[in-house]
Amino acid sequence: MRAILLTSFGADGRYELSEIDRPEARPGCVLIRVAAAGLNPVDSKIRRYKPFFAPSLPAVPGMDVSGVVVEAGRGVDDFAPGDEVYGCAGGLLDLPGSLAEYMVADSRLIAKKSTALSMREAAAMPLATIAAWEGLFDRGGLLPEHQALIHAGAGGVGHLAVQLAAIRDARVAATVSTEAKAALARSFGAGEVIHYKSEPVGDYVARLTGGRGFDLVFDTVGGANLDLSLTAARLGGLVVSTATRESHDLTILHEKGLTLSVVFMLIPMIYGLGRKRHGEILAEAAWYSDSGRLRPNLDSRSFSLERTAAAYRLLDSGQATGKIVVDIATQ
Repeated sequence: MRAILLTSFGADGRYELSEIDRPEARPGCVLIRVAAAGLNPVDSKIRRYKPFFAPSLPAVPGMDVSGVVVEAGRGVDDFAPGDEVYGCAGGLLDLPGSLAEYMVADSRLIAKKSTALSMREAAAMPLATIAAWEGLFDRGGLLPEHQALIHAGAGGVGHLAVQLAAIRDARVAATVSTEAKAALARSFGAGEVIHYKSEPVGDYVARLTGGRGFDLVFDTVGGANLDLSLTAARLGGLVVSTATRESHDLTILHEKGLTLSVVFMLIPMIYGLGRKRHGEILAEAAWYSDSGRLRPNLDSRSFSLERTAAAYRLLDSGQATGKIVVDIATQ
């Protein structure tokens, strides 16, 4: 089968189109004929920085997948050949990635895709949806009476978080950098938008919460933005972050009695613990998509497997206007 192989790490790490053996479904796994693979910033971080969960080279990259089950391994009862599925299921350690014509995936990490979404749309959903769901619901305990602030409300995780928070009838405010992104965040359910480049945190906390602060702040940006998130939270409030790799002065955390919760959604894939929860989240998310309440924002450009390197260059450039998807097979 055709597959992309990551053959070297570093800033100049290479992706090469290769012919490799088609895998077979292992016990507890399914073999998926891949329709599309969604790209995520963590793919580039693996290539550039070789974190502890990087695969041994050469390796097939790509975490997000959509496609059709062609074989179910021993012990798999929830999926059968012909099922259309999606998931975040590979691209690290010994888990083969999605940038190939076929992919073996742990059946606990996938779910049946929404019939309302195309394969391209489904491939854009898994990692970001799981991160948003864990942040808002599993960690954040978001309730309808909560006032939530979602940073980067038009971003890869943020635009899905805005939709999920709106689904739960929370009052949602989102930070954005441009008017175009403000319109996008509003279309996804943000009741208020904040142009963070021109409105300081103290001003929008006063304007939107009367100075009280937000019940839940969801930060997908990190760095100095985490400090702003702590400032924006109410006394005794909760800040959930997907980006906490820097050092911070946590004095305000103590002074306001805040809770800081960190989401690292790859943990089940890395350590093999809690994988079933990812499949459950995706199954429920598919139900929301079926009802028209949860959809991804895709970049309009198309990429074939042969043009994967170009797709990653676009991802790294920061110029994409939505999730980037590589089309692999026509179902």
